[in-house]
Amino acid sequence: MNSRARVILLNAALGPLDYRVPHGMSVKPGSIVVAPLGPRQIVGVVWEEDSFPDIETVGDNRLRNIAGLVDAPPVPETLRRLIEWTADYYLAPVAAVLRMTLASMAALEGARTVIEYRATGDLPDRMTEQRAQAMERIGERQGLIRELAMIGGVSDAVIRGLVKAGAFEAVEVSVDTPFPMPNPDHAPPLLSDKQGAAADQFIEAVGAREFAPFLLDGVTGSGKTEVYFEAIAAAIREGRQVLVLLPEIALTEPFLERFEKRFGTIPVNWHSGLRQSERRRAWRAIAAGEASVVVGARSALFLPYPDLGLIVVDEAHEASFKQEDGVHYHARDVAVMRGLIEKFPVILASATPAIETRHQVELGRYREIKLPSRFGGAAMPDIEGIDLLTDPPERGRWIAPPLVKAIDETMAKEEQSLLFLNRRGYAPLTLCRHCGYRFQCPNCTAWMVEHRLTHRLACHHCGHVIPAPRFCPECKEEDSLVACGPGVERIADEVKALWPNARTAIVTSDTLWSPAKVAEFVKSVEAGAIDIIVGTQLITKGYHFPNLTLVGVIDADLGLEGGDLRASERTFQQIVQVAGRAGRGQKPGRVFIQTRMPEAEVIKALIAGDSERFYEVETANRRHAGAPPFGRFAAIIVSSENADEAAEVARLIGKSAPSIEGMHVYGPAPAPLSVLRGRHRHRLLIHATRQVDVQGAIREWLGNLTWKSGTRVAVDVDPYSFM
Repeated sequence: MNSRARVILLNAALGPLDYRVPHGMSVKPGSIVVAPLGPRQIVGVVWEEDSFPDIETVGDNRLRNIAGLVDAPPVPETLRRLIEWTADYYLAPVAAVLRMTLASMAALEGARTVIEYRATGDLPDRMTEQRAQAMERIGERQGLIRELAMIGGVSDAVIRGLVKAGAFEAVEVSVDTPFPMPNPDHAPPLLSDKQGAAADQFIEAVGAREFAPFLLDGVTGSGKTEVYFEAIAAAIREGRQVLVLLPEIALTEPFLERFEKRFGTIPVNWHSGLRQSERRRAWRAIAAGEASVVVGARSALFLPYPDLGLIVVDEAHEASFKQEDGVHYHARDVAVMRGLIEKFPVILASATPAIETRHQVELGRYREIKLPSRFGGAAMPDIEGIDLLTDPPERGRWIAPPLVKAIDETMAKEEQSLLFLNRRGYAPLTLCRHCGYRFQCPNCTAWMVEHRLTHRLACHHCGHVIPAPRFCPECKEEDSLVACGPGVERIADEVKALWPNARTAIVTSDTLWSPAKVAEFVKSVEAGAIDIIVGTQLITKGYHFPNLTLVGVIDADLGLEGGDLRASERTFQQIVQVAGRAGRGQKPGRVFIQTRMPEAEVIKALIAGDSERFYEVETANRRHAGAPPFGRFAAIIVSSENADEAAEVARLIGKSAPSIEGMHVYGPAPAPLSVLRGRHRHRLLIHATRQVDVQGAIREWLGNLTWKSGTRVAVDVDPYSFM
């Protein structure tokens, strides 16, 4: 029996540490333990010593004892290998990746029940503004006092006061109730020949228990979900676990409904909106192998499934699968790596696959399965361009006359319309017409966005909020403030002015902030209680509304602004996805795309419905520029609260850049978002051929440098954001 153990503690600033295993305790690699660190005790995982050959072995006489063994299944060996690979590829501390595996600290504690609180329906005798706000926002939800305070946007003391006043009551919640098992034979669907052939390939791959990456490339409405559900059914029959990754929490609600219809019960959920008790219950069921199917956001990828048999990445092209803080990993790519390490199939489903994924198909590494037509004979919508230079909206309006006419016709037929603009709020900029003052965030180099629904200005980067001002803070002039440009709230106002009797819904992350809100919205649309939806990218995917026959894209050029190498591809994907909401039932759909750039390749491809032509041109441009997938990028982001220190460290890193054939370093330069959350930021961009070991070069380069602790240096391998 080993008398010593190497442990990774959940502290990203530390490497592996050696501890003594006390007499009578038995640990092995993967065991979850509690170990002393200074005066504190921290959770960690026992690891193989040979994974860290460079760590100096500490003498037995200097070791401290492991304090205890956590009553939870050990972290599986294959998952430890995935954690190591992720840390190595994305240049992150192993502990930072491990933290995503041990994502519920409550699950590692022994309590079987917790006390939560919910509204009783009684109003307190004394109602303050904060109490009213908390009760309205919390509604029927329940949770710990801290969780309810966060939902209500108030302090813990306000919730405790409401408990004392009898407005909330305590509820004992069991955190180890087993989850119901999905039934693979509950309601098998009627598949078309093409769908059946695709499903058969997936079922065979699940049974083979070998790594097999698939691209399920089907037009919007082709029934991709029904096809991969058959692969899920096959894995359930084999008694194995399944993970379905979705890019947005908002998408889980429609997905859960479809899943329940097919399998008789909903899957286990994993996302940031869960209460602590729900996280604990889900984590323990997953780790014990009792959670049969898990649907979750990208963080669900690192949970300790003992027997995964399939991963499905739905809407696999989505940029939100790339994490932009902490560990900068891409869930799509790590999912494929988990399939490789643990030997099971991975299905990437998308109507608009990323160029990187299409390239893997061309190289023969991924198998492509196409569903080229809509299910049940539904036709793809007709697409028409509106040139805003020749057919502009009326002054002060944003909806062009041809789109107004189309909405009139759709309303007359009692069908539903959707207007898409990927910009939250009322207006992106507020300025003073008297002195020119512009409202800018004090913490970021970004304008404050007006939100009229909540009467405030908000920064969409750091969350800073101020009440909607009545006068200019610079010249003190009243009634001088002007809203510039449109957001969805402004489009909704225009809709109300043009169609006063239309029932409208605004769909953004501000209005659909919880699965319950999403469910409410979906039911309203399906019941025909909404005529016109005005929404951001939140509405572009996953929804199936048979009576929605018209889609209008207000500003197709919006996503083409800025220095993003994937701007054309993202614009194409987003508009194809939103266009795919039209005509999904028996009624034909129409799509109108408003643009000032009708000659741009991406706009021409959208109007012509020629995705192959677009991908050919875009892929050729990437190849010519040596951009991914034909070359590699990595970013180094330097930030500090002190502007001079940030600039100094950025210059130091720039001057020390290695000279390697096939690798170029650009910068440092102030980041486009040069101040974020009060931190001054500089960026360096590394561009390399695929032959260069970029990670090795960066590791050695930064490993030889030192800087003050107040300065952060983050590395983003394969960046998606260039801000």
